[in-house]
Amino acid sequence: MRIAQISPLIESTPPKLYGGTERMVSWLTEELVRQGHDVTLFASGDSVTDAKLEACCPEALRLDPRVQETNPYYFVMLDKLRRRADEFDILHFHIDYFHYPLFREIANKTLTTLHGRQDTHDLQPLHKAFPDMPLATISNSQASFIANRNVAGTVLHGLQENLFAPNYQPQGGYLAFLGRMAPDKRPDRAIQIARKLGIPLKMAAKVDDVDREYFEQKIKPMLAGDGVEFIGEIGEKEKQAFLGNALALLFPIDWPEPFGLVMIEAMACGTPVLAFGEGSVPEVIDDGVSGMVVNSVAEAVAAYPELIALDRKTVRRVFERRFTVKRMAEDYVALYRSLLAKQGAKGTNGKRLPRGRGAEPEARITLTRED
Repeated sequence: MRIAQISPLIESTPPKLYGGTERMVSWLTEELVRQGHDVTLFASGDSVTDAKLEACCPEALRLDPRVQETNPYYFVMLDKLRRRADEFDILHFHIDYFHYPLFREIANKTLTTLHGRQDTHDLQPLHKAFPDMPLATISNSQASFIANRNVAGTVLHGLQENLFAPNYQPQGGYLAFLGRMAPDKRPDRAIQIARKLGIPLKMAAKVDDVDREYFEQKIKPMLAGDGVEFIGEIGEKEKQAFLGNALALLFPIDWPEPFGLVMIEAMACGTPVLAFGEGSVPEVIDDGVSGMVVNSVAEAVAAYPELIALDRKTVRRVFERRFTVKRMAEDYVALYRSLLAKQGAKGTNGKRLPRGRGAEPEARITLTRED
C-alpha cells in the first residue's frame, strides 16, 4: 500500500526531546516500512526515517529561533501533499484539522488520527462542518466526545517492542513523574503523593511557555526541601534508565487524557503505573495487574503497598500483549483497507486500486483493544 504519513512540524519525527505525537508517528512509519508498505513521511527536514522523507521545513520549528509563526510552514506542507495526493492510496494525517478544507474533496482516501482532547466547545462545530472526514481515535474515552461524528475506528498506541528493556530489579529507589509541567498533568499531586509516602520523587518534565507561570508560581515553591528532584526535559535515550530504575510511575492527571504514552513506556520497562482514573487511563492500565487506578491522593497513598507488590514481569507481558507497534500498525492497515473497501475499493479518480493496495476485503471494522 502507498501511504503518506503527515506529521507535525513542531518537533522532528522522531523528536529529539518531548513530543508524543511525533514519536508515535515515527514508530508507526518505521513499522509500516518494515511490513513492506511504500511510505512517504511528510515532516521536518531533520527527521530520521527509513521511509521516503518529504522535508517541509529545514528543522523542527520549536528548535529554530527564527520561527515566530508556525502556520506558514503547515500551508507549504499541505500544498506539497495536495499536489502529490494521487501518488498515494491513503493520506494519514496527524496534524489536527489544518487539512480539512483542502482535502475534503478526497476525504475517502484520508484518515485523521486525533491526538488531542476532543471535549472542548470549539471543536464541536468543526467536526460537524466536516462530517465526511474519517477520524481515528486513540482511546474510547476520546471517541466518546465525538460519538456522533465520522469515527472510523479506535487504535490504541503501541511502541517498538525492543525500544525499552525491562528492568525487574530497579535500583533507583524513587518514584518517577514524566511529561509536562502543566495543570492538567498535576505534578503537584505527584509531589504530595511522594512526600506523604516518604519516597524520593524524580520529575523529568518539559515546561512550555504557556505553562511557565503555573510552574513558577505553583510548582517551583513545592520543589523546595528534600525528597523532590526536578531534572527537566529528557530525551528518548534517557528514558530507559529514568523509567526502568523507578519503583513506579506517577500519572496523577486531572483531565480527559486521550491516551498517555508515558504509561506504556513505563510498562515496557516493567515499571507499574499509579494513575488517576481520568480519560483513557482505565483502558490502558489493567487495574491490579499493570498498575493501580485511583481517584485521590489519599487513595494513591493507600494503594502504594499493593502497587509496589505487582510483578514487574507481568507488567512487561501486558505491554507485549497489548501495546506493541506491530499490533498498532496492523490495526491501522486494517483500518486503511476498511475505508477503501467502503468506497468500493476505488481511488479518488474512480480507478480500481490494484490488489495489495487497499482492496483486500478482510478489513476489520472494530479495532478497539480492551483485552
